[in-house]
Amino acid sequence: MRRAASDERLWEELVFCIFTAGASARMGLRSVEAVRELLAAGTHEELARALDKKHRYPNSRSGYIVVTRDYLHEDCRMRLRERLESFDDPLARRDWLARERRIKGLGYKEASHYLRNVGYRGYAILDKHILRSLAELGVLESPTPPTTRTRYLDIEAALRSFAARLAIDFDELDLVLWSMKTGEILK
Repeated sequence: MRRAASDERLWEELVFCIFTAGASARMGLRSVEAVRELLAAGTHEELARALDKKHRYPNSRSGYIVVTRDYLHEDCRMRLRERLESFDDPLARRDWLARERRIKGLGYKEASHYLRNVGYRGYAILDKHILRSLAELGVLESPTPPTTRTRYLDIEAALRSFAARLAIDFDELDLVLWSMKTGEILK
């Protein structure tokens, strides 16, 4: 997607990932459908109304969209492909998404989710399903979600090492683990 998609489509995917944080992928998909026509210029109020009964946090998520959109206009004139490609270091790319205070609603998990969804490889999406699987398989002692960058990177490294031991592609392993827990693959 990253080479073929328009900046508008990359923005829509970022919004999807903002919607899935603390919610389900299905809720994220429904929410994007509800606000698609408002993504370029909708106000906080318009977005919140459109999200009512579609997302569990219509007011906060609509605020996240507006703040993030305003920042991206200022930072890169919404040229997301160009901005994402400007990073030589994959960790810096994800750090920008997860640590920039004006990109709202993304931590390391959702920043990884976004980057994977738009075609970047080498990022683990460490959601509760993956963490539980890794704990059950003895890769981790506990399925407790990482709360710091260092812990996220440590768990990601453990997943990468586990994938290498199994001779399974790293990017495919967490998808397999996720689908085993959820019984589906949505994106």
